[in-house]
Parts: sequence; structure tokens; C-alpha cells
Amino acid sequence: MTQRHHHEQHLIERTGWLRAAVLGANDGIVSTSSLILGVAAAQGFESSVIVAGVAGVVAGAMSMATGEYVSVHSQADLEHAALEEERAELKADPRAEHEELCAIYVRRGLEPDLADKVATQLMERNALAAHARDELGINRNTSAKPLQAAIASAMSFAAGGVLPLLVAYLARGHTIPWVAGAALLSLAILGGVAARAGNAPVLPSIVRVVFWSAIAMAVTAGVGTFFGAKA
Repeated sequence: MTQRHHHEQHLIERTGWLRAAVLGANDGIVSTSSLILGVAAAQGFESSVIVAGVAGVVAGAMSMATGEYVSVHSQADLEHAALEEERAELKADPRAEHEELCAIYVRRGLEPDLADKVATQLMERNALAAHARDELGINRNTSAKPLQAAIASAMSFAAGGVLPLLVAYLARGHTIPWVAGAALLSLAILGGVAARAGNAPVLPSIVRVVFWSAIAMAVTAGVGTFFGAKA
């Protein structure tokens, strides 16, 4: 009989880069559009609007990369510290760690004898990996990857920010309606794609991202109008 190998690609494996990419693109569109709308509402000249948009894209991409790298690196440091502590505990008292792993499997529904056999075999193969996965909740697919998250955030922010910047450049004297419309449409599409990729409900995701993004852009445009009127 020919043995077939069954390989499954689960959506959870996309969590790290998908979260960073969607967050970066959303932030790029909303931040750059809001900045452009604010400057345009303050009766800024066309060149001022474009310069502000370019500065916003560059600064935002760098900020996203830095923030994402620092936050995810902190998570990675915590995971590393937890693994080092677990490694020391395994060296100091392997029997207690074995019993701890057995108790975890029993709580998950295994009979005590079976839980003991499973824990024994897994610890013989790779004790630290078994405890990292089943005790600490750390595994290869969801572990923190700072550099990957930083690059994904910066690139996705820049990609998202380029759209309203290009629309502002082409819109000329009609910056506000064109940029606002293009931003909300692209955010709706992005929200739907992200929901589909994560196997989540599409419509609530679209409504959520469009609603809050519209508020952000309206507030920024309102501030620009207020200060432009006072100038």
C-alpha cells in the first residue's frame, strides 16, 4: 500500500506577517489620507499637500518599523527568558517536569496512563520543545519574529500611503473628495481581503475599518479647516 503524506496549511501560520501587513497598510492609508486632507482643508497649496504626504509616508513607515520591531522584540525576549527558565527546571528536576506535562495532558482529556506515555515519549524526543509548546504555548508558527514584523509593517505602510499620495497628485484642485473616496474604497477592499485571508466574517470587518477610518479622516480635516480659517 502506498503511503500518502497529508500536509495541512493552517491559517494560524499566517498570523505574524498578516497582522503586521494589514495593520501597516491600514495605517498607511488612514494616516497619509488624514494628513493630506488636513493640509488641504487648511487651504494648503498643492505643493504643500504633496510634500506633507511624502513626509508622512516616509516618517510613518520608519515609525511603524521601529515600533513593531521594539514591541515584537520585547515579546521575543519574554519567550526566550521563559525558555531559559524552563530549560533550567528540566535540568534541575526532570521528574517534576514530567509530572507537570502529564497533568496538562490529563486536563486535556487523556487517561493518566496514556498521558504518562505521551509525556515520556515527547520528552525523550525533545523535552524543551514539548514544554514550550504544551506548557508555555510557544511554537514555531506563532513565535515572535521582530525583523519580519518590522519589514512587513514598513513596506505595507509605504504601500498603503502611496495610494492617497498618488490620488492627491492626480486630483489637483479636487483633493479632498478624491482622496477621501479612494481611501475609504481601498480600506474596504483591504478589510475584505484581510478577513477572507483570516477566514473571518467579511462584512463586519469592512464596516469596522471604514467607519473608524472615516472618523479619523473627518476629525483631521476638521482640524485643518479650523486652523486654516483662523490663519
